Amino acid sequence: MTDQETPLRVAHDARGVVTLTLNDPARFNALGSEMLTALQQALDAVARDETSRVVVLAAEGKAFCAGHNLKDMAAHPDLAWYQQLFAQCSRMMLAIHKLPVPVIARVQGMATAAGCQLVAQCDLAVAADSATFATSGINYGLFCATPSVPLVRNVPAKRAMEMLLTGDFIDAATALEQGLVNRVVSAAELDAEVEKFVVSILQKPRVAVAMGKALVYQQRELGMDAAYQLAGQAMAVNMMDASAQEGARAFVEKRAPAWK
Repeated sequence: MTDQETPLRVAHDARGVVTLTLNDPARFNALGSEMLTALQQALDAVARDETSRVVVLAAEGKAFCAGHNLKDMAAHPDLAWYQQLFAQCSRMMLAIHKLPVPVIARVQGMATAAGCQLVAQCDLAVAADSATFATSGINYGLFCATPSVPLVRNVPAKRAMEMLLTGDFIDAATALEQGLVNRVVSAAELDAEVEKFVVSILQKPRVAVAMGKALVYQQRELGMDAAYQLAGQAMAVNMMDASAQEGARAFVEKRAPAWK
């Protein structure tokens, strides 16, 4: 590990962009307890910071994230230890889900098992064309149950089951086709492509983005009637916000909105 043995680097810029960089390349940025704790603390800090606008989740080294460390798991054959680890990981994944700002995965390399889960859990994902993805736990006798949660909410059911049951890798082009990632570019273009998403998000009012993110994930779990009821209420509340009122006036007056 580099940078004074820090498993996660946190950087802020003046625009409100928070970059979280997994920084344990020697262990393929595995999601051990220390890494999960660092991620949880960083995400909780973003949630409390009203100046934050978007999170970019990146990684150092050849791998984006190889998931949980099987060596550590093999060394702790204890049910309570496993329950604690997976509960800790689930809390972190849910923190991404509940964060009021979008999270963009910048995937430069391999993302396997809980690492693939991490990509699927992010709101947006940009991958290098050399990146690969797998839910490979089944190859070691461990079905990727927790990674299946965001995977089946991003990828068509039979494609998700294929990944979960075979453990086979898919390339970045296939991940794009299946909806696991939004964009695939060369490694040299990765930062520029992520920046396009960042710039687009920064041009929108934070409150509308936050309300929209929460609404999309809430209504997805509901039946059609309840989803429309929830969505209609969300839009009505959104329209009462000063940003939406300014947007409406700008439309009528044929000018660009002046967000506060």
